[in-house]
Amino acid sequence: MAAILDRISWGMVGMMCALLGLAPFVPEPHIWQKLKMLAAGDLTRMIDIGDMLMHGAPWLILIAKLIQVGVQSTGSQEE
Repeated sequence: MAAILDRISWGMVGMMCALLGLAPFVPEPHIWQKLKMLAAGDLTRMIDIGDMLMHGAPWLILIAKLIQVGVQSTGSQEE
């Protein structure tokens, strides 16, 4: 998994989060709308779940890369 994350540049992750993760920008980003639906218990239709997965994937990649950097920096401090 780490090798896959290493092959994705930070710039690409940023672009994915900004473009796919927040699209459409008006009236509100889909990921925000889907998270509100999830919190309210209204995320039940497969199209909405798939939409949340698609718009949430870039954010999950960003979180995974941040965790990877944190683990690598912690490991280098222990040595």
